[in-house]
Amino acid sequence: MKTTNAKIELLAPAGDVKRAIIAMDYGADAIYLGGKDFSLRAHAINFTDDDIREVVQIAHSRGKKVFVTVNIIPRNDDFAQIVDYAKRLDALQVDAVIVADLGVIKVFREHTKLAIHVSTQANITNKHTALEYVRLGATRLVLARELNITEIKEICDAVKGQAEIEVFVHGAMCVSYSGRCLLSNYMTNRASNRGDCAHSCRYKYVLQETKRPNEYWPIEEDEHGTYILNSRDMCQINRLPELIAAGVTSFKIEGRVKSTYYVAGVTHAYRQALDGIKRDYLTELDKISHRPYTTGFTFEPVPTEYYPAAREEQTYEFIGLVNSAQTMIVKNKINPGDVIEILSPELEADGKTFVWQGEMQNQPETTVEIKGCPYPLHINDILRRPKQ
Repeated sequence: MKTTNAKIELLAPAGDVKRAIIAMDYGADAIYLGGKDFSLRAHAINFTDDDIREVVQIAHSRGKKVFVTVNIIPRNDDFAQIVDYAKRLDALQVDAVIVADLGVIKVFREHTKLAIHVSTQANITNKHTALEYVRLGATRLVLARELNITEIKEICDAVKGQAEIEVFVHGAMCVSYSGRCLLSNYMTNRASNRGDCAHSCRYKYVLQETKRPNEYWPIEEDEHGTYILNSRDMCQINRLPELIAAGVTSFKIEGRVKSTYYVAGVTHAYRQALDGIKRDYLTELDKISHRPYTTGFTFEPVPTEYYPAAREEQTYEFIGLVNSAQTMIVKNKINPGDVIEILSPELEADGKTFVWQGEMQNQPETTVEIKGCPYPLHINDILRRPKQ
């Protein structure tokens, strides 16, 4: 597929081997993933060493890269295992590690030759901190999501030629400063900075006066309830040229616990945007599960970050994953006469529609013959329909 911004990297999330391959199929230049330990997504499936080896081999055969997250905030008793893990990742030939802790940076500098990317969890918000991480050996900096475009450009200018700059462009945002949150720890005894966040910010809250235990008052309310800590999702797809002009060289999509459909659809949209293909991207991204979009702190004078509802929304449903030229794995119910749209990295198939001519299918994860499609299909194409 033609790329007009060859120097700009599109970095997509992978929660397991299948989603890693999907991300690459749909246009990611690199993927990031977590092992079974030391990653901030403990409830993702994550990757064994054998899984990482497999994905690295696939990625390198396609000219793509694999970055591994080792971005927990560790305690003293974690370090013996981190040293061992560092040596294993070095042997697995991953392209870089994403770290947030100075002690972990020291481990990887002393025990490996791996490139070091400093995580957004490190809260890089100024050029002085950025330059200090460069001095310590960082080859890439993932900036805090709280920066505006002017601040991003100042950091890019300061480290130009010394380190790459990566920013998040799409996905869930956090109520706390670049993820440094203790709500989960206090409310559920699940440590958010060690990969076990319970997402307490998404809970429904009310105001209660201590002497009136059975009386509750909403702080902000709609028909669904009150969600005072709930953030919108970031979406910068229409602002990529400004980020490129500022000096950003890697665009990161959030979502290591998101679905195959999410990874495919979001990666595909940003790939096409970077390749200069003209389309209505916000309508396309509305088809995928999300909270209402915002450009967050990057471009808004007053960020429209918070959204008074916990439910995610989407206009289309994922109904099948193509696994051969004539068959698919069922994901959701299909009815005779449903209008099916094809999501595909292949331009001759992408966006085409057809009418389902088979019987009703309602057994997820079963393989069925595709009925009624007149177009060539490819393995890992996605079939979807308007949400009913």
